[in-house]
Amino acid sequence: MDDTRSLLQRFYYPLAVGAPAGAEGFEFRADVIQLGPLTVGQLGFGAPVTLDANELDAYHVSIPTGGHVTARHAGREVTAGVGAAILYGPGRPAFAAHSRNSVKLDVKIERTALEAELATLLGRPVAGPLELPPAIDLTAGPFRSWATLIRLLRDEIAEPESLVRQPLIAEHLRRSILSGLLLSVPHRYSDELTAPASAGPPRAVRRAIDAVQDEPERAFTVGDLARIAGVSVRSLQEGFRRHVGCAPMTYLLHVRLTRAHEELRREDPAGVTVAAVAHRWGFAHLGRFASAYRNRFGVCPSQTLRDAG
Repeated sequence: MDDTRSLLQRFYYPLAVGAPAGAEGFEFRADVIQLGPLTVGQLGFGAPVTLDANELDAYHVSIPTGGHVTARHAGREVTAGVGAAILYGPGRPAFAAHSRNSVKLDVKIERTALEAELATLLGRPVAGPLELPPAIDLTAGPFRSWATLIRLLRDEIAEPESLVRQPLIAEHLRRSILSGLLLSVPHRYSDELTAPASAGPPRAVRRAIDAVQDEPERAFTVGDLARIAGVSVRSLQEGFRRHVGCAPMTYLLHVRLTRAHEELRREDPAGVTVAAVAHRWGFAHLGRFASAYRNRFGVCPSQTLRDAG
C-alpha cells in the first residue's frame, strides 16, 4: 500500500489509500504514460480500495473498464461501471471507492493546459475552472470517440518504440485529447465552442501562410498558427478552408513536401540521404514521409534523389 501511495502521488496526486476489507489480498497494477500536462494510466485493484484526495489540482476523468467506482466530488455522489465515466474538476476534494478486481483508465489534465486549449480554440481568454458534469455516458455520442482515443494511447504505453513517444506525434495527440474533451462534454462554453465559426480574414490567413513559408520545418501546431494569425483556431481553420481550400496543417504538409522534393531534385545522392532531407523538413517518421511523398509526386523520394544524380 505504501508503494501504491508513492506511485499515485508521483503521477497523480497525494492520496490516502484505504483497504476496507483489510490489507489481505491487496493488489495494485499500473501502466502510466505522461505527455507533458497529460497523464493516462490503466490502474487495477485486486481488492476493494478507497482513494481520498484533499484537493485535486487538475481535471480528471476515470473510465472503468472492469468492476465499478463510486465517487463523491463537488457535493455529488455517482457510481459508474463499464459504459460510463466519472469527471472531476480542480480545487475540490475527491473520494472514490473501487470494487474488487476493478480496472479503470485514469486521465489527468493539468488545469492550465485544458483552459489554455479552450482559450486557443475560442480565440479569447476564459475564466475557469470549468464546471464539468459528474458523469457521462460512454455508449454513444462524441465522448465515446474520445474514450476510444484514450484506449488507443493506453494500448501504446508498453511499446518503447511507439510513435506516441515521438515529440511531434505526442504533441498532436495531446492536443487532440484536450480539444476532444472540450468538444465532447458539456460546460458553460460548449455553445460558443460548437457554434459555426466565422472565417478568419484573408490578412490573418496570410500571416499564417507567411509563417509556414518562412519556417516549414518548425513544429507548428494549429494553435501556434492561430496565435500568429491573431484569430481563434476555428476561425483560422474556416479561413483556410474558404481562402486556401485546405486545412492549415494540410497546407503545412504540402509546403514541407514541396521543400523536400526541391532539395532531393538538386542534391547529390552520394552526399545526402532521404532520411536526412525528411528530418530537415520536419518529418519525424520516414515511412509516413515516403507515403505522403508518393501520393503527392507519384514516385518515391529515393527515386527523385537517384534521378538527381
